[in-house]
Amino acid sequence: MTKFQDLGISQATLKAVLKMGFEEATPIQAETIPLSLQNKDLIGQAQTGTGKTAAFGIPLVEKVDIKMDAIQGIIIAPTRELAIQVSEELYKIGSGKRVRVLPIYGGQDISRQIRSLKKFPHIIVGTPGRLLDHINRKTMRLDQVHTTILDEADEMLNMGFIEDIEAILAEIPAERQTLLFSATMPTPIQRMAERFMKDPQVVRVKMKEMTVPSIEQYYLEVQEKNKFDVLTRLLDIQSPELAIVFGRTKRRVDELSEALTLRGYTAEGIHGDLSQAKRLSVLRKFKEGTIDVLVATDVAARGLDISGVTHVYNFDIPQDPESYVHRIGRTGRAGKTGVALTFITPREKSYLAVVEKTTKRKMERMKAPTLDEALEGQQKAVVEKIIQTIESNNLHYYKAAALELLEDNDPSTVVAAVLKMLTKEPDTTPVKLTEEHPLPGKRERKPQDRKRSSEPRNFDSSRSRKKAPFKPRTNEKRGSTKPRSFNH
Repeated sequence: MTKFQDLGISQATLKAVLKMGFEEATPIQAETIPLSLQNKDLIGQAQTGTGKTAAFGIPLVEKVDIKMDAIQGIIIAPTRELAIQVSEELYKIGSGKRVRVLPIYGGQDISRQIRSLKKFPHIIVGTPGRLLDHINRKTMRLDQVHTTILDEADEMLNMGFIEDIEAILAEIPAERQTLLFSATMPTPIQRMAERFMKDPQVVRVKMKEMTVPSIEQYYLEVQEKNKFDVLTRLLDIQSPELAIVFGRTKRRVDELSEALTLRGYTAEGIHGDLSQAKRLSVLRKFKEGTIDVLVATDVAARGLDISGVTHVYNFDIPQDPESYVHRIGRTGRAGKTGVALTFITPREKSYLAVVEKTTKRKMERMKAPTLDEALEGQQKAVVEKIIQTIESNNLHYYKAAALELLEDNDPSTVVAAVLKMLTKEPDTTPVKLTEEHPLPGKRERKPQDRKRSSEPRNFDSSRSRKKAPFKPRTNEKRGSTKPRSFNH
């Protein structure tokens, strides 16, 4: 595996990357970073979840001249959620150099964005419609831009953004570096690459295949409103030593960790909004076993080296099969058996088929446990603890009290009382979880539905390239969050 220190990046950026918890470069990072640092145009075929933000973000940060108060890099993203997520990750990567990053997207007050643009950000991450709006208003100057990145180009094509992107690229100096990332390579994207890129290098990252047969994989079909009770019953029955629960959004992670704590589990969450100190504190507690359940988003869990995880619970099914492989790979390490359980709502069944096709393994269906089964599971765990205590044979301080109890009570009654006292009975304390919409059904949207409204969910000479086969992909829904200010 390639270490970040082997990729020729500066100490300031390296320190920031290591501080984020990244230890080894992913395949796309290992291939892309050196090429990008040589100012080569590049086409990256990569799914979400492969680490492509750092793949283009690290070299971009490296090339920024912080003494120059001008926009030097621009990243075009299909949705506001992705724009925010990318800007947050770039903010962290650039923290060592004090690089200023600004997200620009529709739905946010434009006058506020204009004020922020006057503070000279070095990097802009924006959605096509709002970027074009600022160009037309002349509130954003792009004459000093040396690097342009198109993220999830195929999704921007699906959403009807190609004309907007071409209009934006026409405003950027021709002598620039252009990087295009796309999971698939439809003809319009290939044509754009030929027109706007100069002899691009192609980096393809194949979908990982499952190489961890020691992981037992199950799915449970559960209504959204019943997910949490099913999760707690599974925790009671399975008594995992260390478990990770994956949620789709930051809000979901916060609410889940709070709800689990309310029900008596030792749980904490990690996501992109946590300070580095808090993140490291939570991970230390988890590794030491002080907390039993770690609740995490995909982004927060990326690059973590955690051993001893026995169970992974996908509270929300990931939209991207790559993320699924990444999630469940947290368990079943060092020759041990791990268990991965995925909750799907009835409308999300099509995603299950995509995941199974990627992993080349069928998931076994598991029936959601009942309240009685959860209580039985807790009793079983207590009985095992009692047997272990008996086997340790360090009971002479307690024999006298035991004999006294048995003089007045039936032995089975005494043991039943001990079991009742030690058993964590299933808790039904009411908890509040905001309902997450199920992932969109496959081919549910019509092409005309994807055309740009004011802002949806939020290249300069002829070149030629041979067409290359690219794999299909699915889109990932991201949780919206308040953007981080780019001012340090």
